[in-house]
Amino acid sequence: MIKFDDYREKYSHIRMERQGGILQITFHTEGSALKWSGPSHEQLGYAFADIARDQENRVVIMTGTGDAFCAEIDMSGIGRITPEMWDHVYKDGKHLLMNLLDIEVPVIAAVNGPALIHAEVAVLSDIVIASENAEFQDAPHFPSGLVPGDGVHIVWPLVLGVNRGRYFLLTGQKLSAPEAQTLGVVSEVVPRERLLSRAREIAEEIVKRPTLATRYARVAMTQQMKRAMLDNLGYGLALEGLGALSAAATRG
Repeated sequence: MIKFDDYREKYSHIRMERQGGILQITFHTEGSALKWSGPSHEQLGYAFADIARDQENRVVIMTGTGDAFCAEIDMSGIGRITPEMWDHVYKDGKHLLMNLLDIEVPVIAAVNGPALIHAEVAVLSDIVIASENAEFQDAPHFPSGLVPGDGVHIVWPLVLGVNRGRYFLLTGQKLSAPEAQTLGVVSEVVPRERLLSRAREIAEEIVKRPTLATRYARVAMTQQMKRAMLDNLGYGLALEGLGALSAAATRG
């Protein structure tokens, strides 16, 4: 059975600390706000798998570093788009969201600022709270000429409703924290300095409940999303890859 010490310092883009069964994971790039990249894309999925296997985790809090949850992309290591390169993206994309949903304890997202890149990682959590400066957007896909197929096409219509979700993806709409709360994307908006303490307050209430009640509540509430991912995630990633290859060929 995996232990916390087996993976707590395994991932360069994730700081981990656990107290009383509450695991806090903080995304970062070299100690500052997370910049989405090939390595971070891979690491988050594998980290979620390790977290899911550790029976001593009772609640997970995920947050970012500094003033952003994830608002920038580092393309320097991506390289030329080829079928072989996209196969790696395809695998990492499935691991990222499926392994997150395989965590069988409640997950709380404490969104500490703009979540413009892979915001679906945060909003797939059971409880989403946001600081007042948080914003939500799907910036890297359709606004940049890419098919929104790596799970965002599943998550946002589920969270916002079918028509609002498609509008959000096709227009590059950016939601402020109050707008996101009104639309049901987040449940609470709090001052930045209160964000983590509020997340911990909620986590501490959850861990008072029986272990199997908390575990199976998460299992029950993620079944619909897991089914949607199984049916549509691989297909969406394949379509995104075809679109990316076509755009690369057009550019020459």
